[in-house]
Amino acid sequence: MYTLKKSLGQHFLKDETIIQRIIAALKEDECNNLLEVGPGAGALTKHLIEIPGIQFKAVELDEEKVDYLQKKFNKLQHGIIHKSFLEIDKPFEEPFTVIGNFPYNISTQILFKILEWKDEVPVIIGMFQKEVAQRAAAAPGSKVYGVLSALIQPYYDIEYLFDVPPESFNPPPKVMSGVIRLKRKTAQLDVKSERAYWVLVKTAFNQRRKTMRNAVKSLFETTILQEDIFNLRAEALSIQDFASLTYKMK
Repeated sequence: MYTLKKSLGQHFLKDETIIQRIIAALKEDECNNLLEVGPGAGALTKHLIEIPGIQFKAVELDEEKVDYLQKKFNKLQHGIIHKSFLEIDKPFEEPFTVIGNFPYNISTQILFKILEWKDEVPVIIGMFQKEVAQRAAAAPGSKVYGVLSALIQPYYDIEYLFDVPPESFNPPPKVMSGVIRLKRKTAQLDVKSERAYWVLVKTAFNQRRKTMRNAVKSLFETTILQEDIFNLRAEALSIQDFASLTYKMK
């Protein structure tokens, strides 16, 4: 058997109805290469490895779980990457889908790591703490729209699929969870540079209670700061608004 490690944020999915909904969402898009993040005890894995025609790999940090999975599933003898997801190299040479019940303590870092491979990852299906899932999918003007939303949405369309209650896990987390699906956009956001966009978004939301004029004044000439858009707070700006402003930065 295995033990549950709080230090690794382990909450293992046990609800077969939820598992089947996640698998069904995955099957809606073509997938030849699949990476599962944090397979844990294999609740999703047992279904994923049986999907016909898929090259499957899983990344798992916990050595005990790696041993457990390799003993339980013969197909995983050479299919597990025993590392932290944040430290792995790109797992496939060709495009691949990412799926997983992401460890909540590093879930946002996982998304930013995937952005490094965004041109190779057309679809992501992830379980997150509900608050994080909502932030990723949030629209401008929402109270939860922020850095995560504005940095992920230039590259992916994000759909909040469904809630997952605490009792669907062992042990039950103290929060509600949510599953989201991210699909790679075909059109690129028109920005001065990716770096300029990231600097602008992070600076703007770092002081989100202030107007843009006060939050990002170090990035623009005084004359530019007189434009009406700088009367707004960061949460009111769309990703297109931020993108347009990059061309006016110093």
